[in-house]
Formats: sequence, structure tokens, C-alpha cells
Amino acid sequence: MESTGIWLVIGILTISTLVGMWMLFEKANRKGWEALIPVYNMIVVLKITGRPLWWIILLLIPVINLIVALGLIVDFAKSYGKTSFPEHAGAVLFPFIIFPYWGFDANTKYLGQSATEEFHVKYPYRKSAAREWGDAIIFAVVAATLIRSFLLEAYTIPTGSMEKSLLIGDFLFVSKVNYGARIPMTPIAFPFAHHTMPLIGTKAYWDGLELKYRRLPALEEIERNDVVVFNYPMEADAPFNRPVDKRENYIKRCIAICGDTLRIINAQVYVNSKKAINLEFAQKYNAVVSDGTDFNPQKLTDMNIDAQRRSDVDYLFNMTKGQALEIKSWANVKEVKPYIQSASMYDTEIFPKDPAFRWNVDNFGPLIIPKKGWTVKLDSTNIPLYKRAIEVYEGNKVEVINHNQISINGKLANSYTFKMNYYWMMGDNRDNSLDSRFWGFVPEDHIVGKALFVWMSWNTNGSFLSKIRWDRLFMGIK
Repeated sequence: MESTGIWLVIGILTISTLVGMWMLFEKANRKGWEALIPVYNMIVVLKITGRPLWWIILLLIPVINLIVALGLIVDFAKSYGKTSFPEHAGAVLFPFIIFPYWGFDANTKYLGQSATEEFHVKYPYRKSAAREWGDAIIFAVVAATLIRSFLLEAYTIPTGSMEKSLLIGDFLFVSKVNYGARIPMTPIAFPFAHHTMPLIGTKAYWDGLELKYRRLPALEEIERNDVVVFNYPMEADAPFNRPVDKRENYIKRCIAICGDTLRIINAQVYVNSKKAINLEFAQKYNAVVSDGTDFNPQKLTDMNIDAQRRSDVDYLFNMTKGQALEIKSWANVKEVKPYIQSASMYDTEIFPKDPAFRWNVDNFGPLIIPKKGWTVKLDSTNIPLYKRAIEVYEGNKVEVINHNQISINGKLANSYTFKMNYYWMMGDNRDNSLDSRFWGFVPEDHIVGKALFVWMSWNTNGSFLSKIRWDRLFMGIK
């Protein structure tokens, strides 16, 4: 019913806008019905304003069309003598009110093609300095918002979950184009603020209007080992209860894609029964046994190794395989071996957080990643794996009756067909990463974009110039 009501409102506003355009077209000695024909009505607007007809091509290109359309609306208003900022803002934001008002207003007349030099000679108008600045700021905000929403967005690495592939203080550019830009689902929001207003801490968006999930065409599909930015799925729950596109941004590596079968055996990831690629910079805790001699803390700091002392000779070092080989060669080191949780150990924080699945971070699965159109047979043994996806992400009510019957939306069910693709995300710093092992699948509607390259990297230690990690500037992400 809520969806029907939204579409009813949209229909009414569209009809009101078209009625206004009909009246304004007639004032420009055009046929009113021309306003009702998609694309053709824009050709008529180009003629009314004096803009070249080839602009119609720009109006068909995603993202660019939004910028061009804003300028065209302003030109359209000028053609009827509307030159003030409030009039232009009203035409852009409230055409369903402004266009009918001008259309029925006897004092509003068509003056000519506002984009032509002849028009400006006949109707000279000079903007005030305040108006010039206002227009420039509005254009900059609109352009930056469109670029951020549909092309590229800057992102900062806040935690060490991706070290040493990505470091705290790395500034990335994330492409919205590669996987297809997601149409804003919560369109009414404060520019440049994600979910919280700076300083005052209130919501930076209005969730009274939420649109269905849609994407523009993609350049590529998500592939295994892509570094992906996505919205944190668990913020669907209290106390946040945020809309999908306003959930916190996370960055991880996509380990398995929709349709894959994932398993982790003794910290080795297997996808479809094949060993997953072990990245050069992936980190793992290793148990290090010394001969009783202390390690040089500055040396460990220089190597960026997190060291934990467990006894006089027993340590835990979080490091890459290359670092483990180097440390194994040190004279005071007797043994280095990966610290791996036994398959018999049950971690209650690991997905699906059900005692029937006694998994941990190093021994997990097997688990099939849901794919759009895949029908899974449901029973009491596997419903813990897929209940959240079916209920929270795909909007169904799921109940388990008497421990052996499953009800979906009030009807008994023994299967379910997924409506979205899902992905499995993990950090490269495996033992210091809150990832899919803890909260499960990432739905496709949560995908923000693909991490492209590091444009700046900032270290909090050292002098000003040494804070910049020069070797990481414009580094591609592997």
C-alpha cells in the first residue's frame, strides 16, 4: 500500500507538470499536446529556448543529462521573463507547482529564445554580485553531488582491516561507474553528508521518501578479489535502522560472488572447492617462539608488525607470509607457525551465530552464496543461513514453527527464490577484520562501487613532509 501511495503521488505531480508545460508551450505558439510526448517534448523545449538540437544527445547520457536538464529548465524559465533566483529554483525544484502557475498566469508571456544573443540584447539583465556567487555555489554543489553520486567518490581508510594492502590514512577514489551507479534510494538529503550532519549530529537525510533499488548499466560485474566499497548490512537493525544507501561505508575484498560455494579450512579459503588466491600482503597472526631473548620493539614498529607477548618466550605477531619467513630466519627465533583456531572451536560471534553451525574465523562452511533466481530448499537445518537475507534484505516475514516448519509471509514454504545477488566480503588483515564471517552476505543493493586507486596517503607519525607516504600516491589497488 505504501508503494502504491508513492506512485500515486508521483503520478499526480507528473500530470501537474505536464499540464503546466502544455499551457507554456501554447504561449510559445507550439501545440500543447507536444508536451506529452517523451523526448519530443525536450526537442520542443530546445527550440523554445534557442539551444541547439544536438543537445538532445546530451539529455540521453546518464549523469550529464541531469546537469544539462538543470540548465535547460533555467533557460525555459528565462524565455518567459523569469530571471530571479527564486523563480529558477522554483522551476527546478517544484515544476509541478510553478509550471501550472505560470501557464495559467495571464501576465506570464513568452518573450523569445532566451539562449540567443538577440534575446539578451532585447532584454538586458545583469546579475548582482550576490546572485553570481549564489549561482556559482549552487552549480558547484549540484555538479559535485552528481559526480559523487554517479561517477567518483572519495573514501578514506579508517581502520586496519585491509592492511597491508590498504593502510589507515589512505585516500581512495571509488568508481560508481564500474558496477553501475546506484540511483539514490533516499533522494532527500543534505549535500556531502552521508548519514549524519556534521557538528550537530542529527540525521542528514529524510527517510519519508525511499525509492526502490535501481542501477544504471554497469561496465563490469563484481569479480572475485575486487576491492569493493559497500554499505554495512547490519545497520538495517536497531539502533540505527538506516536506509540502505545511508548505512556506513565499509571496504573489503570480495572473496566469493553469487552462486559460489565458500569454505575456510585451517585459514585457507576455498571457493568452489579450489584454493582462493593468497595475496602477498594478506596478514595472519603467527605464533612466534623465541629463545628467551626480547625482540627489538623499534624493529617490529618499522616492519609495521603488531606484536602481542603471551609469555617469556611465546608471542603472537600479525604479519604477512614474507615477514614470517624473514622473522623465522632471526637468530633468536626458534619457531614460527600460523596461529589457527581448531575446527573443534565454536565462536558464538561467527555467522550465522547458531550452535548448529560450529564455525570460527579459520574453519567455516561450506556455504552457498545466494544468486538472483536461485531456489534454495529450506528446512530447519539451513534456515539460519538464509533467514536474514530472505527477511531483512528481501523484505519478507519469516517464521520457524515448531522447529521444523517454515512460514514466509504467513504461508508454509519449503523453498525460496532469491531476488538479488549476494557477495562475501573479507578483509586482507584476516584476524583484525569485522567482515562477512561475522555478519554474512552483502546484498547487491548495498554495493557502492569499486576502489580504483590511492590518490593520497597520510601517516599520523613524523614531520609534515614525512607524514605523506610518497610511494603510495596514485597507487593502483590490487
